[in-house]
Amino acid sequence: MQQTTNTILMVRPINFRMNEQTAVNNYYQKVLDTLLPATVNAKAQTEFDAYVDKLRSVGVHVLVVSDTDEFDTPDALFPNNWISFHQDGTVALYPMFAKNRRMERREDILDQLEAEGFRIDSVVDYTSAEQSGFYLEGTGSLLLDRVNNKAYCALSPRADEDLFIEFCEDFEYTPVVFTANQTVDGERKEIYHTNVMMCLAETFAVICLDSIDDKKERKNLLKNLKEDGKQVINITEEQVHNFAGNMLQVRGANDERFLVMSQAAFDSLTKQQIAQIENHCKIISSSLDTIEACGGGSARCMMAEVFLPKA
Repeated sequence: MQQTTNTILMVRPINFRMNEQTAVNNYYQKVLDTLLPATVNAKAQTEFDAYVDKLRSVGVHVLVVSDTDEFDTPDALFPNNWISFHQDGTVALYPMFAKNRRMERREDILDQLEAEGFRIDSVVDYTSAEQSGFYLEGTGSLLLDRVNNKAYCALSPRADEDLFIEFCEDFEYTPVVFTANQTVDGERKEIYHTNVMMCLAETFAVICLDSIDDKKERKNLLKNLKEDGKQVINITEEQVHNFAGNMLQVRGANDERFLVMSQAAFDSLTKQQIAQIENHCKIISSSLDTIEACGGGSARCMMAEVFLPKA
């Protein structure tokens, strides 16, 4: 098993804006009142294209699919929430909290992957849970340690514990469950996605320990990371607000490892944190200001890792 891949699926936006249906529990989203919707979308496309170019320039294989006009899908550029790809040829489809995000799931994307030479042997579909009001939003909710067969999940309205345990049983992962909070208007509220406050790489983890209020949960999380030999790089809640938890390690040319993040995330890191990361791999950063402000997601959310075997 491998933890990182050099093949990434990304969806280019055509209707990007702030999604009012996700803003109810994503406290990172903002309305950019001063900009027309067409301007917001054009800025997002420019950021998206520059980001793809940066990834490709270091040898990451990026498969770009365009969003469609068929449905109103403002968050389509965050595909990692509705699908995950696994080394045994399995694809998982996930139940989504926002109704308009359910339209992002597209059969033709699987067809395109097969056309690219990837093998899909089976699809595990959890989407029927939506009818009962239970959600588990892909690798936004699940952080997979594919080598050590552990799955980390911060419970929230978008990450149901029973569904998470079901996923772990189906895919043979050991569950590590906790709750992560942020302060919103003086109140502690659950962080909507695990990958906002935590990033899991091959030999290290970037994590906001202060967001885990329960000491036992925090201790258990650290125990699991340490027994798997991962260096823990701690970030602050302020850095989480700058999307410093929303990073992904990928492989480029010659199997070189890179940690991918937004420019805002990089700019929020201290010299010491940058040095700690660079002990493990190089850093790539790209400006995603519009996408982060309106979408409330960042670099990690835009990449669906493809681990499928070649046909």
